[in-house]
Amino acid sequence: MRLMLAIIASIVLLITEYRSERLMPVRATLSIATDSLKYLVDLPISVFENASEALNSYSTLKTENTDLRQKQLIHKTQLLKFEALEKENIRLRALLENSFKLGEQVLIAELLSINLVPYEHIVVVNKGTRFGVHPRQPVLDENGVVGQVFRALPFTSEIMLITDPNHAIPVQVNRNGLLTIAVGSGILNQLNLPYLPNNSDIQAGDLLVTSGLGGTFPAGYPVAVVDNFPQTSNKSITHITATPKAMLDRNRELLIVWTNNTPIPLIIPVIKTPTSHE
Repeated sequence: MRLMLAIIASIVLLITEYRSERLMPVRATLSIATDSLKYLVDLPISVFENASEALNSYSTLKTENTDLRQKQLIHKTQLLKFEALEKENIRLRALLENSFKLGEQVLIAELLSINLVPYEHIVVVNKGTRFGVHPRQPVLDENGVVGQVFRALPFTSEIMLITDPNHAIPVQVNRNGLLTIAVGSGILNQLNLPYLPNNSDIQAGDLLVTSGLGGTFPAGYPVAVVDNFPQTSNKSITHITATPKAMLDRNRELLIVWTNNTPIPLIIPVIKTPTSHE
C-alpha cells in the first residue's frame, strides 16, 4: 500500500508539473538543499584536483624559472664577451686609424705577458723575426710611444717600456722645441727629466714628443705630458716628472713601426750610355 501510494503520488506530481507551473516554488526551495548536498559531495574531489593542479603549476613554474635563470646567466656571459669584443674592436680601429696617420709601415702585435718589477719593465708580444721584427724598432699604441723592441725572437719579441730604468728617449717640448731626454723611473706611468738646466722654459702640461735624435724614434710621436712641479724663488727647476701618453698598463695590442732610415744620396748617379764606337 505504501509503495502504491508513493507511485500514485509521483505520477500526480509529474502530471501536475508537466501541465502547470505550480510546483516551481517547491522545486526552487528543494534545489537549495540538493545543490548544497551536491557541492559537499563534490568538494573533496574538487579540492584534490585544485591542489594537484596547483602543485603541478608550481613545479612547472619552478622548472621554468630555473631554466630562465640559467639562460639569463648564459646570456649575461655572452653579453660580457660581446662587450669585450666591442672594446677590442674599438682598440683595433684606433690602432688602424693611428697607423694611417703615421704614414709608415706598421704591424699590430698582441700582448702575451708582462714583467713589471722595479728594475725592469718589459712586455712580450706575439710577433717576432719571422714577421720582420728587429731590435730597436719603436713601439706605439693609439695614444703615444710605448717603448722599443728589446729582443726579437722567431715567434715573440720583448718590448722595453719607456718607464724602464734602463730606457731613455730623446724628446722635445712641443710648445717651444726645447730638447731633453726622458728617462724611465722604474715606476709605471712616470718618466724623469733629469737633464734640464735650471733656467729651462718648461711648464706643467707641456707635451713632450720624440725629437728624432738617436735614430730609433722618428720625430713627432707623443711621449708624455709634464707633471706639476714646485719652483723656488729664483725660478730654479727641481725634480721634474712626466706622465706617458700611452696606456702602459691597459694595452692589449701594440703597434710595431718600421721607419725608412735609408739616407737619400745627395748626388744623383749619372748613367753612362754606350756610344756607337764602344
